[in-house]
Amino acid sequence: MLVEQEQTLVRALQECMIVCNHCLNECLAEDKSSMMIDCIRTDRECLEFCGYLEQAIIRQSPYAKELAKICMQVCEDCAQECQKHDHRHCQYCAEVCLQCMEACKTYLNN
Repeated sequence: MLVEQEQTLVRALQECMIVCNHCLNECLAEDKSSMMIDCIRTDRECLEFCGYLEQAIIRQSPYAKELAKICMQVCEDCAQECQKHDHRHCQYCAEVCLQCMEACKTYLNN
């Protein structure tokens, strides 16, 4: 059974995946989606890393802490990219990515 800090991180990862996927889809739907290519790429990277870390935590992988360090960086990178855009979905994605980054940091510090 997952301890509270792991459960908190898993919930943050799940929310981040959902929001990054939404942001990615909204960016693709933009009239000038080619202008959003970096945002689309970081959204995709972030949701993939969050998904992998989620599974690693659930299966109690001995590599979960190392993966959390990487995921924390990917979330920060995604937030920085999304903050460059005025779209509501990008700004919300940046916010959620930063929350997920903080959840990773808390997990690593315990």
